[in-house]
Amino acid sequence: MAIYVVMEPGGGRTEAADATIFVRDGFSWLAFLFAPLWLAWHRLWVEAALAFVAMGLISLLGQRLGLDWAGSALSLLVSFYIGLEGQGLRIAALRRRGWHEWGVIEADNPDGADIRQALDAEAQAEEQAPLPRIVPDASLARPAQTGLTLGLTHTPGKG
Repeated sequence: MAIYVVMEPGGGRTEAADATIFVRDGFSWLAFLFAPLWLAWHRLWVEAALAFVAMGLISLLGQRLGLDWAGSALSLLVSFYIGLEGQGLRIAALRRRGWHEWGVIEADNPDGADIRQALDAEAQAEEQAPLPRIVPDASLARPAQTGLTLGLTHTPGKG
């Protein structure tokens, strides 16, 4: 089973209930194989540009130093990092756009995660609201002590 992070639009948006996004937590093979394109597909423009520039500079530096295999290996490390952390970058980008994390769902596929999330949301809505907290009335509180006291107790107005 896979773990899905459920992201919902926040900030008082009036979007449809099906605007929920399920982000699968874990390694992404497509992000590993096509790192800058995968980032651009998910509208992570700055991250895509940084990955493209980093991979290009590493490959160019490897060619200039005559270490073609080292440049390729280091470029592969950038792709490996994107494969590992790509989903986390997506979640961070959604948070920056005002989305909030509803929770985490364990399911076989996104459709199963959608069903489980809907059932959990329905169950939470049916739960009873917690009882109101009983707070004592501030007007019945003991008055503040005035003056200096040297003993253990002091009642104002009594000698």
